[in-house]
Amino acid sequence: MSGIRRAAWWALDYAYALWWQLRARVTRAVPTAFSDGDGTPVLVIPGVYESWRFLLPLIRELHGAGHPVLVVDPLGSNRVPVAEGARRVDAALAAAGAEEVVIVAHSKGGLVGKHVMAFGREAPRVRSMVAIASPFGGSRYARLLPGRTLRAFSPRDETLLRLATAAAVNARIVSVYAAFDPHIPEGSELPGARNVRLDTGGHFRILAHPRTLAEVRREVARAAREGTHQEEAS
Repeated sequence: MSGIRRAAWWALDYAYALWWQLRARVTRAVPTAFSDGDGTPVLVIPGVYESWRFLLPLIRELHGAGHPVLVVDPLGSNRVPVAEGARRVDAALAAAGAEEVVIVAHSKGGLVGKHVMAFGREAPRVRSMVAIASPFGGSRYARLLPGRTLRAFSPRDETLLRLATAAAVNARIVSVYAAFDPHIPEGSELPGARNVRLDTGGHFRILAHPRTLAEVRREVARAAREGTHQEEAS
């Protein structure tokens, strides 16, 4: 992989991130606008320094397909520790009363989602998760970054090490990631999960990659089929 190609991917990635950060700040979308629908319920968790509105392209696609989409407004820009973020997601799941939920998460959101699945009080409400560009093994760049929010992505972070021991939930996770991620040089492969490696680069713009969208659609459809089969069996 050439340095020129990586530099191009990096530039495109930050252009995408800047554009959607700006769009997220000016949009008037409200959480309740996406909560109706008869399909499999989906809960979205953004990455660090992202509000739920950063994921509006995914949210609108899922809601347009008939899925109620739950957002966790109290997460803000997801700068709280992973365990605290998981507590807020737990509270949102309980308040919504939703069952058989599929989580769709970006970056740090995947860590929060796995924490909910492994240790959360409302874990039984979650069927599976699609994690996009999530640093399950941390990033070696974290120790070079300012502030506790970003240094928490160190591979030696206590929370990440604890999550690594919770391997039982990995089989219910689909990890989607790029061949080159400028933020996570280690990649996002998760042992025991369904790992989907995209032949492209980026940490942000893969949110809009056709294969990413296809994997999200595939997972919510699978959850719907399995839920129907369980109801018929009971």
